[in-house]
Amino acid sequence: MPDFSTIDFAAILPFIAIGFAAQVIDGALGMAFGLINSTLLVSMLGMPPALASASVHAVETFTTAASGVSHIYHRNVDWRLFRRLVIPGVIGGVLGAYVLSNVDAAVAKPFVMAYLAAIGLFLLYRAWRGALSVQSPKIVAPLGLVGGFLDAAGGGGWGPVVTSNLLVQGSAPRTTIGTVNTSEFFLTATVSITFFTQMGLAAFTLATLGLLIGGLVAAPLGGVLAKRVPARPLMAMVGTLLTLTSAYTIWQALR
Repeated sequence: MPDFSTIDFAAILPFIAIGFAAQVIDGALGMAFGLINSTLLVSMLGMPPALASASVHAVETFTTAASGVSHIYHRNVDWRLFRRLVIPGVIGGVLGAYVLSNVDAAVAKPFVMAYLAAIGLFLLYRAWRGALSVQSPKIVAPLGLVGGFLDAAGGGGWGPVVTSNLLVQGSAPRTTIGTVNTSEFFLTATVSITFFTQMGLAAFTLATLGLLIGGLVAAPLGGVLAKRVPARPLMAMVGTLLTLTSAYTIWQALR
């Protein structure tokens, strides 16, 4: 654990900026905070995947709480959907954190990202096609279980997996994003506790502190953006982000 009394704030400014940008995107579109930051920590800083995931989830425990409050205030949360997601998500998250702490789960990542890239392209097609018909999603609990597992095991994935699949099923973009963001707090808190029981306090690095500061500053903005952006552009932005981040992750894994 670093000595925070001798922090060089110039050294953590890039992490503050990245945490801010990632949280604005995550709060507005329901995804990407974990993926962006885990990719940075692993590919650019050489941090082990388990430590990167533990660090990101430690940060997300605070940022998702702040983002959730913003979404609740702006009435972006479907509480029935929330109840169906939380418990399976927490169970999946605990399993994923345990697996990543003890087993290398990176082999499956390119396949998961290929699936998410295809979902992103489908969302772009739906946004381009025209009117979006809102329907109550049928597959929720299994989605929460898989999303929670992949989020912990892959350092990010709750938003891409859960938000995108709910949108494919016809769930309204604004309340889907708000609900997925709000339920994520319970997932990240549980995953963080699981990592700490396996790894101790190693997740608290200077990078973690920078991401936390930037993420907390940006968290209240997500609820405002999700409420004010119309459904079709919101769907198109989710599809674009999902396709690009998934394609980049596949390229990183295969090169």
